[in-house]
Amino acid sequence: MKWLLFLGVFVSLHAQNKQLLYGFKEVPQQILLNPGAQVDHRGYIGVPLLSHIHFNAGITGFTAFDVFADDGKDFNQKIRDVVYNMDAKDFFGFNQQLEFFSAGLSVQTSLDKFVYISFGMYQESDLFSYFPKDYAVLAYEGNHNNLNRRFDLGQLNVTAEALSVFHLGINKKINSKWTLGLRGKIYSSIAQASSTDNNGSFRTVQGTDNSLTHIFELDMKLQTSGLSFLDEPNANEGIGILKKRLLFGGNLGLGIDLGFTHQPSPEWTVDASLQDIGFINYSKDVKNYILEGYLEYDGIQALFPEVITDQTAQDYWDEVSTVFEDLFEIDSTTTAYTKWRPIKFNSSISYNFGRKTDKECNCLDKSDLTFQNRVGAHLFAMKRPNHLQWALSAFYYRKLFKGLQLKTTYSVDAYSFKNVGLGMSTALGPIQFYIMADNLLDYQNLAKSQSVSLQLGFNYLFKNNEN
Repeated sequence: MKWLLFLGVFVSLHAQNKQLLYGFKEVPQQILLNPGAQVDHRGYIGVPLLSHIHFNAGITGFTAFDVFADDGKDFNQKIRDVVYNMDAKDFFGFNQQLEFFSAGLSVQTSLDKFVYISFGMYQESDLFSYFPKDYAVLAYEGNHNNLNRRFDLGQLNVTAEALSVFHLGINKKINSKWTLGLRGKIYSSIAQASSTDNNGSFRTVQGTDNSLTHIFELDMKLQTSGLSFLDEPNANEGIGILKKRLLFGGNLGLGIDLGFTHQPSPEWTVDASLQDIGFINYSKDVKNYILEGYLEYDGIQALFPEVITDQTAQDYWDEVSTVFEDLFEIDSTTTAYTKWRPIKFNSSISYNFGRKTDKECNCLDKSDLTFQNRVGAHLFAMKRPNHLQWALSAFYYRKLFKGLQLKTTYSVDAYSFKNVGLGMSTALGPIQFYIMADNLLDYQNLAKSQSVSLQLGFNYLFKNNEN
């Protein structure tokens, strides 16, 4: 039972860092990470449902190899080691994105002025949870040998959501040095659940007549929205509800992305962006559960009653369940609530070198220079409930020839200090394909990896005349 509980916790997440895609100008989807990114094509149309598929997963504190390795060690001891080696700052979860459709085009506003407009719709699922260590220790050891120990129930901190996003962005090259961008978003939440900002404790102390007194101090809350489809007896009806919410029939919200690119010289580039500055208001299909108060209870003993009476174990647990239902009155409300989206920050600085000489250029126009190589550094940060999640990457970009570009990264983050990634973009005529993956050094044994990431897609490009 202990290991089943442990596996229930082992649902994992990697931060939504896309260091391989960020700044990869040949891939149209890079503008979703920075609406002010430089664009090197006249337009594009993403292949529906195939233009951007993204998945990442990971966990801090341990790997699957630590638990399931065939090394002769006792399985329960492995679980114990993992539980005690992790702490409440470790985290895990899951993130996935699927782009339904997307497109972009350059629109002429005057004789020599253009703006680049992009739009699309994607679906995203996200789960994030800190490791509730005191819960795990209590489940593993029980309370009999932990008298007077205060278990922190406030360590429960988890969020989960599925939503769809429609977006419209404007990108404008102001001059040869500055490019600015803005993207507006409409969020439609499909389903959401979160339990954060919890407080509370559980203690067991010695009572009278060899009894144990259990002391609960509780201030707990679970907020949910859109989960009624789980109670729908007809599967088709449930799927119909989800489709409606996917197409903006759910709880709605608004957000914006901001970004810029500054190129003080042809060789140097500095850029930055903020994503998901926004919120969702949850007012439909809302159920909130509140558990609070101070309670003392002497009824739970260490031994089953059947040792000294004729009561069966099932009778005992039924009685305990009834008592707990009487003790813990969970208030249920339908009060609307608002959640801010987790803001993401990206920034990079890069140096271009190796001037390309196989194309005609206006050599008097410094902005027209094309380079074969680029090196730089990329910083990513994301707001999480209790901390700022970050990653720092060094990268090298290379144009091998007209239809093939590669980018490799070395990243340091909470998961690993040796994350090597590789991204590739290739084109056959107007059809472009890209694929990007992280943690390549761990692919020889994925069980030892704490995070994996994959993204790929197909687009139809309208290239510039010189490309």
